[in-house]
Amino acid sequence: MSQNLSQKSIQIQATGRDAHDHDHSGRACMSRRSFLLSGGAALALVSLGGIPGFAEAAQLLKASYPRQKIGSLSALQAGKPLDFNYPYADVRNILVKLGAPAGGGIGPDKDIVAFNQQCTHMGGPLDGTYKPEHQMLGPCPLHLTTFDLTRHGMVVSGHATESLPQIALEVQGDDIYAVGVMGLVYGYSEMTGVRRA
Repeated sequence: MSQNLSQKSIQIQATGRDAHDHDHSGRACMSRRSFLLSGGAALALVSLGGIPGFAEAAQLLKASYPRQKIGSLSALQAGKPLDFNYPYADVRNILVKLGAPAGGGIGPDKDIVAFNQQCTHMGGPLDGTYKPEHQMLGPCPLHLTTFDLTRHGMVVSGHATESLPQIALEVQGDDIYAVGVMGLVYGYSEMTGVRRA
């Protein structure tokens, strides 16, 4: 009997098959590594099929507000931000021509963006912290968080875990309009004008 098993074992190895992928009866078996790899790949494929693209996801997080003119293409100078309030009088933002293409950028060079000026960590003021040489906003005076304006305001360093809220922009002729906010402004429970207590 043991002689019979060793012959089968030799035959399996002689065919070039890996002993870990077959049991002694010649049936195909899956190793733990193969199972985990194939399961992970299958899960990734299923997950990717159900998730909309990044641009679509960003649109899902966008709160729409009435159009408000905030500047003009001809008046913007690269690296010199323009302050404006939107969608409420106490929500401070900047409009800036970065001089480099940016996520969500508008204009001929796709380099004009607008962002809220409150840190997403604890609401620290970011007014006056724009760094034109790096296209970044910050560091926040509270915990030194810095945000990359070319990449939808994502966190570069510091304690914040959320990107800066980006103001959705549209161009009509020479005029630049704010039309919504992507993300949640610090201090608001939702973008409805109701501040958190």
